[in-house]
Amino acid sequence: MARTSTGWPDLDEMLGGGLLPGTMTVVLGASGIGKTQLGTRFAHHGLQQDGHAGVIFDMTSRGDSQNHLDYARSLCGWNLSSHSPQGAPSLPDLMDLNVAIPQHMHQFSHSGRRVTESDMTPDQWREWKYEQAKQLDRTIAFFYGHFVRGVRRCVIDGIEPTDKASDSIQFEMFEYIYHQILRKEHDWVARDLFRVAFREHSDVIMTQAYDHRDIACLLLATSHEVMLDDLIVRPLQSGDVLSNANTIILMGRVRQSDRLGRALHVAKHRGSACDDAIRPFEITDGGLRFI
Repeated sequence: MARTSTGWPDLDEMLGGGLLPGTMTVVLGASGIGKTQLGTRFAHHGLQQDGHAGVIFDMTSRGDSQNHLDYARSLCGWNLSSHSPQGAPSLPDLMDLNVAIPQHMHQFSHSGRRVTESDMTPDQWREWKYEQAKQLDRTIAFFYGHFVRGVRRCVIDGIEPTDKASDSIQFEMFEYIYHQILRKEHDWVARDLFRVAFREHSDVIMTQAYDHRDIACLLLATSHEVMLDDLIVRPLQSGDVLSNANTIILMGRVRQSDRLGRALHVAKHRGSACDDAIRPFEITDGGLRFI
């Protein structure tokens, strides 16, 4: 079977040749462990393997930046273009494949807000739900516009830690993106986006068809756990994102004599053989490198 390369040959080797096409991979680890660097390399590698770089969808609501644009430049020499706040491609631009659309989008305009229902008042939760509803068309347009242009990989970043996935507005939004956009046939995604204008544009929509089964998704999620050992023994909740993922890559801290280092472990890779090793790595100017 053809594999989707992560852009990191050593990790591809651990994965038996790479990720399985059209599947979801979760990269789980503490803040600052290197998930965004891995995700940026994965997205950019689409240019080499698929003919189109991937897209990065940032769901963070914290005040700090995920530094996607800086990482893209420093790690890949990639001038990653980004939507302005609240920006999204217009329907005419979506239909004109000669019009380039930005490859990065930050979904939520507000920052410094809690994302779990248990940490909010009912009014704050309703405010999140209202903003989520407002952002749906913008989100659909972003992904659909790139998929009809040949993009076949996406990175979703900024998922903050929570004790229960069903308690998080971010995981709720991701569930919508995954099931209603990434894993839905192209014409049904177009119906959700174009609505009453679907029939008017149906001929063009059909000429721009894509196969959703080719789209690879990399979800970068931050964990409470910092140490890799704690991540390895972490139980999976039935029905959550981790249990539904085809591949799970854990990144955490490990003790190395008198200091702490970083290491990676492939905890799950359904449908393929994989390396069970715990592999120490470091972050260099060129990205992640196994030691």
